[in-house]
Amino acid sequence: MPPRGSTKRRRGRGRATEAAAAAAAAADALLSLPPEVLDDILIRVGILDAVRTSALSRAWRRRWEELSSLDLCFSLSGDDEGARKGLGAVDGVLLRCPGRVQRFCADLDNTYAGRIHDWLRVISGRGVEILSLTFGDGFPALPSSVFSCGRITSLSLSGCSIPPLPPGFLGFPELRTLVLTTVRLHDSGEYQLEQIIATSPLLENLQLGDVLFSGGHVKNWVIWAPNLRHLMICSDNNDGWVLKELASLCSAEIAFSDFVLHGDFVKFLSGLVQVSELVLAPFNIPSNVEMLEILLCTFHNLKSLTLLMHFCKQPPIMLALCLLKSAPNLEKLRIEVVQMIGITWRPNEMSFIELILSKARLLHTLSISHGEQIVMSNEDALNELLRYKRASAEAQVIFKGKAEKYY
Repeated sequence: MPPRGSTKRRRGRGRATEAAAAAAAAADALLSLPPEVLDDILIRVGILDAVRTSALSRAWRRRWEELSSLDLCFSLSGDDEGARKGLGAVDGVLLRCPGRVQRFCADLDNTYAGRIHDWLRVISGRGVEILSLTFGDGFPALPSSVFSCGRITSLSLSGCSIPPLPPGFLGFPELRTLVLTTVRLHDSGEYQLEQIIATSPLLENLQLGDVLFSGGHVKNWVIWAPNLRHLMICSDNNDGWVLKELASLCSAEIAFSDFVLHGDFVKFLSGLVQVSELVLAPFNIPSNVEMLEILLCTFHNLKSLTLLMHFCKQPPIMLALCLLKSAPNLEKLRIEVVQMIGITWRPNEMSFIELILSKARLLHTLSISHGEQIVMSNEDALNELLRYKRASAEAQVIFKGKAEKYY
């Protein structure tokens, strides 16, 4: 007689064999689909799972190597060991799969930062369209081969040093999105950035966050992009921006910590005159705001205005007043009164709210939230708000209680 349990083991092995055969049959059935459909399926599951399909059957063993294009995306946030393994396999993937690299997005720590030199040389010749690179510490130098990516439509760089432009640089003719965050440029880097923007005729989205320029004083440089629709600038100081011919600009987010207010600032605001949405966060405004009492432009298209500033001193209030006087068609006004964590019902804040309600004829909604260090009760403050006259019959004051966040 066969040993006890051997029949069950044979049945278990039989079921496993049947399941494997069924999976292989299903995989082989997929092979009857058009090649472009198979490519779309494998691209959607990601390169790591695409490689794992090699285990489905003999017919699938090298199927992923025939992909016409690749999406290589590896984020090292948290303890994602899969992303680390994926970065470690990039060399093998690029060697075995000659298809176009459509997307390459990676967080590169010190282990893999040095490999980007070889990877960029390869993917620049394979028509990469979306390139997003985030580096760790130390501002490693980006290889100049990044400027050879002539088909790129979206370029995002963070935590690296950008090399000088190579001789004969022709620009990025297909670029639509450029995002630079905490990057460093060499001497006269402002003019290099000016040239990159000017030679990207299709650019629609430009985001500059803490862009660092080496050398001495930064000179004025022009942001010229006739098709630009969204502009975001975040900086600790005036980095010499001059806005010119941004006829298509629809929205802008401007945040600076130590921008000296003078005639150039008024000129800078004039470059945003065509926007319909504006977020402005000018912290640490000095007292010399005489030049802001009159803006020589009118924001006819401005419908939505968000202000993030301290309202405990006169300069920010004067700036806000100038903007309101210059925006006759404003419909939505969002004010985040930043004093530690929120509005405190101080007299100057209440007077400013009263002015807004009495002058904004097209105002629909005024949203208010408070912080912890309030100087009067919420009930008294709301009763006072109800007594304010309103220029807009549709104006509603929405009280949202204690502020949880400020942006």
